[in-house]
Amino acid sequence: MTLWRIRATVDDRPGYLSVLTASLALRGVNILTVQVQPTERGAVDDFLVDAPDALDEAGLIAAVERGRGRDCWVARSEARGLADQPTRVLGLANRLVRDPDATGEALSTLLGAESVSWRPASTGVDRGIIGTSMLLADPAGGSFALRRAAPAFTPAEYARAQALVELAATVARRAAEQVTLVLPDGAELAVRPARADDLSGVLELHEGCSPRSRQRRYLSGAALPQRARLRRLLEPNRGLTLIATATDDDGGAESVVAMANLLGEGDEAEVALLVRDDWQRRGLGLALLRRLARHADRAGYVALVLHVQAENRPMLRTLRRLNRPASAERDGTLLSLTVPLTPERKGTFSTPGA
Repeated sequence: MTLWRIRATVDDRPGYLSVLTASLALRGVNILTVQVQPTERGAVDDFLVDAPDALDEAGLIAAVERGRGRDCWVARSEARGLADQPTRVLGLANRLVRDPDATGEALSTLLGAESVSWRPASTGVDRGIIGTSMLLADPAGGSFALRRAAPAFTPAEYARAQALVELAATVARRAAEQVTLVLPDGAELAVRPARADDLSGVLELHEGCSPRSRQRRYLSGAALPQRARLRRLLEPNRGLTLIATATDDDGGAESVVAMANLLGEGDEAEVALLVRDDWQRRGLGLALLRRLARHADRAGYVALVLHVQAENRPMLRTLRRLNRPASAERDGTLLSLTVPLTPERKGTFSTPGA
């Protein structure tokens, strides 16, 4: 007996799957696993079967077509194919938790892709599937492009792959940004990505800032931002928000003392900082700005954009100390500063021999 993978489309109507399985059974084919993936063109049935040695690829295709199947694809399989799909996906997810940089390898294993490459962030690119090509959005910026010879990708496969990419991005972001920051004066803070449950701490941060600090951050006024706006800033759709926390002098409760936002807009990312008054002019803003710039580099953004009041000399000094070239446009009392970036390639992964 020989293991085969078979994929075929049948009309999504009662009884059609049983006709296909009966046609395979008449030729001594034992169905080991089957997955049904609904599509607009019908139900895509993915089988792992054990077939008689005398039955070749042409015989299997003929059996599928006699069972009312169409768009048939057949390929030899190995014993590892016996692991069911949920088990395989959980195994790959476990691997990404340990090594989020293995996203390309995980996608290739999951989908049998012959090549997986990462592309920098760009506008006007449609994510989705076209035949044997797939483009996945990387939450950190950019996209993963996948190709394989056959069969065509399905919406279910796209959903699984996108979930893995999002898991890897979340793990990488948490691992990379959870650090202990030591300021020039010796003070230590914890810096990490913000979470939804940081809302109360961020509200206290805003309440602890002077009206002038809040006005410099939000430009439109010194009032406390609405809770809904802060929730969006804590977990932006594209980008990253970092918070810095410090413990009390007696080593007790932690408090949020700074928030740094990187908000993706097309190929660019807008940056804004809010540092509690008693932590200003200690190097904290520069440290946060540097971390956001490195993240934007990795994510493939082409530039950082900062909107700063012309009188906000502390922020302008911080930007100069970033040691990156910047251009400025002035509109009254507002400066719009653009800092070009050099995106870092995440590399290209290809299966051996592909």
